[in-house]
Amino acid sequence: MRLKVGLDIGGSTTKIVGMNDGRIIARDIVKAADPVTSAFGAVGKLINDHSLSVNDIEQINITGVGSGFTQSPIFGIKTIYVEEFKATGLGGLYLSGLEHAIVVSMGTGTAYLEANKGVVKHIIGSGVGGGTLVGLGLALTGTSDAVKLSDMATEGDILKCDLTIGDITKNAITGLPMNVTASNFGKAADDLSREDKMAGVFNMVYQAIGTVAVMASRQYNIKDIVFTGQLTGLKECQEYLIPFEDLYGVNMIVPEDAVFATALGSCLAEGQEDK
Repeated sequence: MRLKVGLDIGGSTTKIVGMNDGRIIARDIVKAADPVTSAFGAVGKLINDHSLSVNDIEQINITGVGSGFTQSPIFGIKTIYVEEFKATGLGGLYLSGLEHAIVVSMGTGTAYLEANKGVVKHIIGSGVGGGTLVGLGLALTGTSDAVKLSDMATEGDILKCDLTIGDITKNAITGLPMNVTASNFGKAADDLSREDKMAGVFNMVYQAIGTVAVMASRQYNIKDIVFTGQLTGLKECQEYLIPFEDLYGVNMIVPEDAVFATALGSCLAEGQEDK
């Protein structure tokens, strides 16, 4: 077996994908104190979990904000750097089965890309992303655990927090259903529970991301929008993004394994330079 491995190295978390003959055979997430430890730990875990040897890995392609800390070949294996936007775009296309799409990478912030048959162009970025969600969650509830915050949001009542079109008018507005958000947190009061607050935060973050994605879709005349990154792993992702389809006539796609899109894309890419 001769594997090609892709790593998406963050500040303390590495996502890893292993491919053999174009098929994904392994994927995992490893956390550690620093980027180098998490990267080496991810490769070591892959080798151990699949009873491999170092010689079974033909090449490792790395990307992500932590990839610059890895200055030597990992375990002596040929290690190649791949530009992150390129990796994300390639991964998004592969997972969705599309040749041309807007690919949205929801990480700490959010990046919007046009991916067309392997050619990836960065459109724009936004500071609203997972960091926003976790930061506001910590400020409002005292916890930064994304899963706990998600559970709180599930128990909250968004209608106690957000102002809808129906709250401000009894007259129908063409193209805008009465339950559409008119103002995030526009109905907030002193007695909001932390669950209601988190429902509002999740709705605001995903709607902000979805709105920019639709604008990019219209700018480039592409109806297919593929979402990738850590925020795709939370249950609110599809709940708050899918309604954009009927509202704006686009296809909001959250593929399986979207969390691993960038690691997968780095594995698929040719790479740019030896480390």
